Amino acid sequence: MSDDDLISELYAGCFRRLVVQLYAVSGDVNEAQEAVQEAFVRALVAPRRFARLENPEAWLRRVAVNVVRSRHRRRQVLNRLMRRIGPSPVVVDRSPEHLALLAALRELPEGQRHTLALHYLVDLPVTEVAATLGVSAGTVKSRLSRGRQALAKLLTDSDPDPDVNPDPDVNDYANNGRADVRS
Repeated sequence: MSDDDLISELYAGCFRRLVVQLYAVSGDVNEAQEAVQEAFVRALVAPRRFARLENPEAWLRRVAVNVVRSRHRRRQVLNRLMRRIGPSPVVVDRSPEHLALLAALRELPEGQRHTLALHYLVDLPVTEVAATLGVSAGTVKSRLSRGRQALAKLLTDSDPDPDVNPDPDVNDYANNGRADVRS
């Protein structure tokens, strides 16, 4: 039997049993599943060594328990630090306008979304946005302009013709197959 076959057979045979056992330890079924999966991942890292174990299921259980215990310790440390720091001063705005803005931002291309968020939400100047994203200041300005146009279109109540893009360069490209690269 190959090492991969052994791991596959063990996974099929004892995954559920280990999850139930770890659920009793952690009190959280999702945590138990993640810990058991992490144990199998660690077995896959060194399959030959794992195949030589006398009791591989016991090894998986021990690794999974250690994962749960480590995560629990880290959570306790984080909770203590968070209590020292105090509650977060930022209150998430749940107004319909704010939710609509967030939804519209998610629709934008990644470059525009990152640029708009860093400039307007984090309040970074164009030069810092450029340095953070590793692009030129001109690229940042272009993304800001196009991102604002796209956001305006996404946030308006009217439904304009979907074939017409507010960016004339895109319409020129769509109409004649050439982009105006002068700008």
